[in-house]
Amino acid sequence: MMKKSGRYRNSFPVAGTLVLLLLGGCATTPPPPSAEIVEEALPPTTVIPDEFKAKTVEDSGKVDDGWINTFGDPQLELLVEEAINNNIDLRLAASQVDRAAGMARLAGAALKPAVGLGGSTGENWSQKEVFSGNSSKAALSMSWEVDVWGKLRQRAAAGEAGLEASTADFEFARQSIAATTAKTWFLATEITQQLALAEQSVEIFSEVLEIVQAKEEVGQVSMQDVHLTSADVASAEESVQQAASARESIQRGLEVLLGRYPAAEIETAGEQLPVPPPISVGVPSDLVARRPDLQAAEARVRGAFHLSEEARLAKLPSFDLSLSAGYTSLTDFIGQLGAGLMAPLYTGGALEGQIEVATADQKAAVAAYGKAILTAFQDVENAMANERFFAKREELLQRAVDDNQKAYELAMAQYEVGRIEVLNVLQIQARVLAASSALIAIQNERLSTRVDFHLALGGSFEENER
Repeated sequence: MMKKSGRYRNSFPVAGTLVLLLLGGCATTPPPPSAEIVEEALPPTTVIPDEFKAKTVEDSGKVDDGWINTFGDPQLELLVEEAINNNIDLRLAASQVDRAAGMARLAGAALKPAVGLGGSTGENWSQKEVFSGNSSKAALSMSWEVDVWGKLRQRAAAGEAGLEASTADFEFARQSIAATTAKTWFLATEITQQLALAEQSVEIFSEVLEIVQAKEEVGQVSMQDVHLTSADVASAEESVQQAASARESIQRGLEVLLGRYPAAEIETAGEQLPVPPPISVGVPSDLVARRPDLQAAEARVRGAFHLSEEARLAKLPSFDLSLSAGYTSLTDFIGQLGAGLMAPLYTGGALEGQIEVATADQKAAVAAYGKAILTAFQDVENAMANERFFAKREELLQRAVDDNQKAYELAMAQYEVGRIEVLNVLQIQARVLAASSALIAIQNERLSTRVDFHLALGGSFEENER
């Protein structure tokens, strides 16, 4: 039998060590399941009900996607699409996802060997400066920390959890941009209606002023009535300027949201949309799985768990393998395989400090998750209650507008025949304008609340996304 050289015989203990390390690797400790994380995040006294408490006539069925389409406004759908494509904040959120992907890749790279290739060439000279020939060398090297205890796998898992969190954050940012675009569009419509109302009030007060001036000329009223009416005309004109300024401000805000230059040139609607029919709300227990911001918070809890495990495992010994092999023109092929052991004996409390920091970060992530869950429930309950309250308020304000308008018409008829003073007419007209302005505002509030409702429930603005 052919006898092996000593150089190759010495590599067998090292190879055996490698096999033992690979076979003896410990399984990593997985994070607790989602249900346990939720239970840990919430106080023991917190009970999640089977149905939302503010629920009225809403259906508890599946939460539907594609909520932008429910408003039946093609212009709004185009604006949301433009915002998703061009919004600067959304680009920033996308870059955070790319960064998280790079960090996850970086953490996972530690599990793999690092391989390098090097070479050199030169001329050989003797001590008497006599040329003795050319030489060239090529070398291949590899180093690898064997993840016996699972420390590196915990780091890689933390990187993946970070990527999941950033991806969920980006999705929530998309939903938020769509919601903000819709609410800004509705607000722009409200301000446009308020501007039209202010312009209408100028016309009404101007007509009243003409009547008062005619009566003053024939001695039926005093100059005091003329001044009072003229002052109301001026106040109405000032309201026009205020509404026009607010409208341009909202237009610029909407244009920036869409990624456009803020030129206050975007066209706004002149009439508010009706509120869509009631929607399905699901059940509270499903909210955690639907909302991207809660998914991100849970992923951060898992990431903090993995980092805490990594810090704990850092107190155990680490094992390194190295391999080098090369070829030279002057000698035969040579190679070397080695294994190293590094066991931390004394670090001045650094490793213990890392464990304390990682444990505190994990507790903070759990607490933040619990706060996010309760806030999400609050968002839904508030939106659900506001739907009911705002609908009732709109009904009452519509009645107030109608009744005040009838009272104004009666007052004008009485004033023209001299039965009441002009001050009575102006007071009633102010009531009509105030009620009309409040009605316009509550109609916008109802639409904005519906948008908040969809965002709180976690339904996507896009069709068939989930």
